[in-house]
Amino acid sequence: MAAPRRGKKSPLWLPLLFIAGLAAFSAVPHIQDNASLLNSFVGATAILLLWLGVLFVASSRRPLSFDVQLRPQHYVQAVAHTSIFVYWSFYWPPIVEAAPLIAAQIVFAYAFDMLLCWSRRDSFTLGFGPFPIIYSTNLFLRFHDDWFALQFVMIAVGMLVKELVRWERGGRRVHIFNPSSFPLALASLLLIVSGSTDITWGEGIATQLFLPPQIFLFIFLVSLPGQLKFGVTTMTLSAVLTTYLFSLAYFRWTGTYYFIDDNIPIAVFLGMNLLFTDPSTSPQSELGRIIFGVTYGATVVWLYWFLGTLGVPTFYDKLLQVPLMNLAVRRIDAIARSPRLAWLDPARLGAEWPKMRRNFAYTSIWVVVFGTLTFTKELGDLHPGHHVPFWVKACDEGRRNGCRTLEEIELHYCGIGSGWACNDLGVLMTEGRLKDNTHADQAFARACGFGNQVACANRARAAGQAPKRSEPSAADLTLLLREGKGALPNLPEAQLHARACAQGWAQFCAPK
Repeated sequence: MAAPRRGKKSPLWLPLLFIAGLAAFSAVPHIQDNASLLNSFVGATAILLLWLGVLFVASSRRPLSFDVQLRPQHYVQAVAHTSIFVYWSFYWPPIVEAAPLIAAQIVFAYAFDMLLCWSRRDSFTLGFGPFPIIYSTNLFLRFHDDWFALQFVMIAVGMLVKELVRWERGGRRVHIFNPSSFPLALASLLLIVSGSTDITWGEGIATQLFLPPQIFLFIFLVSLPGQLKFGVTTMTLSAVLTTYLFSLAYFRWTGTYYFIDDNIPIAVFLGMNLLFTDPSTSPQSELGRIIFGVTYGATVVWLYWFLGTLGVPTFYDKLLQVPLMNLAVRRIDAIARSPRLAWLDPARLGAEWPKMRRNFAYTSIWVVVFGTLTFTKELGDLHPGHHVPFWVKACDEGRRNGCRTLEEIELHYCGIGSGWACNDLGVLMTEGRLKDNTHADQAFARACGFGNQVACANRARAAGQAPKRSEPSAADLTLLLREGKGALPNLPEAQLHARACAQGWAQFCAPK
């Protein structure tokens, strides 16, 4: 730890430096080209400069200081988050476009944090603290450019809550709420109530995170050092197992998948590894961390259902509960340490082991569990929920939500040019099996326009004659076989058919 910097020279040059850096972002062409975005930067800079001026006058009679502390929980998480952003950027261009905006938020957070701390006391600790806060926020929710001022507000709320809302815990006065989860939850609640989700990238982030190949494995690997170092593995492991076991039971009951395309959605999996596992705002006992993880997994399942019944975007299922869970950590620890639950506490096994040895044991279990789920295709890129034939069969057999899910899938593929998907929508509408059965003729017309001759015949069929389904063409397969990923490379027809066979298109399995 570095010694505090004191002396006659005021350290207020440091926030001034960051404020100047924030102002410099206004010269970025992407920011200059949008008046609302530019105004948000000008407004944020002006507010920080005004605050700095007030602080300069108010602190003239008291010495201010700062010290440097590079805490592992900050820079280890920062490395993991950066790795995800970099990997993701190769497959989703909006991440590249957002890079200067994310960097600007980090600069804003540093300046805001310094001014807030020095407004309340004489010292400030400089480190990597803002990095995981900003990264976590942007990995789950970011406002569109026209509303970017709200992004600065969200960051300011997180910093204020971290500094002002505290309690005694373990003999120390510490912050109650995870400084990224609290503003995420508050913003989510306000967006839901106002019906304004469309002013954010929230839904796009939740779905497009799946684009990079083997993204589950990548998130698992980059979060593993933090899991081992900070002993939070039991939270992630218990959250994953709770959600997976529910999904498994749901599949056994209904024959369909609860979360549609995976037993655990990718954005939820990210939250289980790098959002709710903040060691500063989670339980300190091992059993308490397991209870915390089980609670997170269970509330994700419940919120997904609850939000769906309200017609609200379900990606909020991983964000809304975390502040309430933060508030409950002392009670959770008290319950976990009660004599009645001592037999459940895994900490009693190997109690004489050093902390890192126990962490290694828990992390090893997590490695085995993740490897098993991945190898058995229960989690990851190869999960059957990504395959169109699964949902075609689920709809034909009348399984729970089978036709509703197939409708959403085929609407997507019809919208991006699949004549097969448009024709199949028309057939299902004619048979009265979808939520909206009123646009069969338009679906056939669109399919015919894409070159689907069966759809053209369906348009011209005699009254009362049943429409026919078609087989996907090579052009259709390049869309239908994506498995939630980006565009397929130009594959020979034989490779397309082999891939289609592997995904359950039985008509492409027979040798030609």
